[in-house]
Amino acid sequence: MTLKWLAVVVATVSLTLWATGNVVTLAVEGGQLPLLVNLVALVTAGTAVILAVVAELHERLDNRISALTEFLVARLNEIENHTGDRNTGFVEGYLLSHGQEAAVVPFGRRGRGAAER
Repeated sequence: MTLKWLAVVVATVSLTLWATGNVVTLAVEGGQLPLLVNLVALVTAGTAVILAVVAELHERLDNRISALTEFLVARLNEIENHTGDRNTGFVEGYLLSHGQEAAVVPFGRRGRGAAER
């Protein structure tokens, strides 16, 4: 059971016990439960409601971040595939225009400074 639904159950049980206790006490003794018991029940219910709302907001935020991540991954894959196709066509065109003896020579290492030369 998720935190949100557990908090909803706690709030429901707390309010039900508070209402039932006050109704039974009113019917039997003509009064109400002690103030401390009423406050504990209401504070428990209020805290559980706040916790349920925060858990729901966290779940929504998590879903939005997951959707954004999936979108970005798909977009980056699309860009990578498009860029890879363009580079492949360039190399194949170069090789076809220079015949079979043409060699593709990679660039030198990057990051060499003047001190290493």
